[in-house]
Amino acid sequence: MNEKQIKEEMIRTGRLLWDKGLVFGFNGNISHRLDADTVLITATGACLGFLKQEDIVTITAAGEVIGGLASTERLMHTAVYKALAKVQCILHTHTTYTNGFFLSNNCFTPKTFEAQFYLGEVKAIAQTTPSVTDPAPVVEALKMNNIVVLKNHGVVAVGDDLFNAFVLIQELEEQVKMDLVDAHYRNSSTGGAVGESSAARRNEHGRVPKATGPVVEKKYKLFSKEQIEAIVRLVNADAQMQELGGKTAMNMALAVILDETGQAHRFTFENGRITQVAQDADAEFVINAPEAVWRAVFSRQIDPFVATTQKKMHLKGDFARISKWYAPCSRIFQLWTNVPVE
Repeated sequence: MNEKQIKEEMIRTGRLLWDKGLVFGFNGNISHRLDADTVLITATGACLGFLKQEDIVTITAAGEVIGGLASTERLMHTAVYKALAKVQCILHTHTTYTNGFFLSNNCFTPKTFEAQFYLGEVKAIAQTTPSVTDPAPVVEALKMNNIVVLKNHGVVAVGDDLFNAFVLIQELEEQVKMDLVDAHYRNSSTGGAVGESSAARRNEHGRVPKATGPVVEKKYKLFSKEQIEAIVRLVNADAQMQELGGKTAMNMALAVILDETGQAHRFTFENGRITQVAQDADAEFVINAPEAVWRAVFSRQIDPFVATTQKKMHLKGDFARISKWYAPCSRIFQLWTNVPVE
């Protein structure tokens, strides 16, 4: 897109946020890369619901203002762009219910399956100033999830286009509302404390519990023969995995690829049991990602399903088809984290 098209998209996105009640007054800001050295960002004091072309300011990638009064959050925006090359746009809002929930909570995991895929666990970062003066924790959080909450402040979402970032903010706000409604009806029927969040009871709603098997003390080189063999042993010895794989008739091949080297491993499953491993990607489903993302998966910092929907990992295959094996696949990924990497 050229500069005019990007500005028009920023204006449309601001109006959409306003119409959906996700921004109000003069809060929030929007930015978009123009090129490798230049960023377009909304002006300070601009109302996102009624943006005009002149409300969008040009700054350098280093944060230097070329013209106008750029948003006071430009330090955070430029830090994200500098650290995350694939990010093309950033939305920052002060959404009401999300802000309210995180006044007394530090993380949130949605209940509905679709939201789990897109949001995963959303975490809050402590804030001590009205504008972000230390963007490093925000950047680190966005490496793991495309949306993060700034405690007592608002929400930041990133993406490859503005609509994808908007959907994350909208999804989180609606899921928080749903959680509060659930808590209200539970408390009404049981006499519980009105302020109690149902987030702590999330395993009651069809989720696969976290892996409880023994953690292997030895650490392995990422995607080494030894690590793959340890994964196979752990998966095939897990009673819950065998039960889930049998119930869902999990018969398929899944390959994983390390982007930097092209190294591939294909796992063939029969009723959830790994019956064959090969060093190729000739599989019905293929997941590839850079080393940093794979390490985050094995250290439980990021959920592979969330990483896929947020395009940190890339899935080749029919997502609708693999979703029927959501429970056993979740169990596999959980078990993987019990085989640590160096």
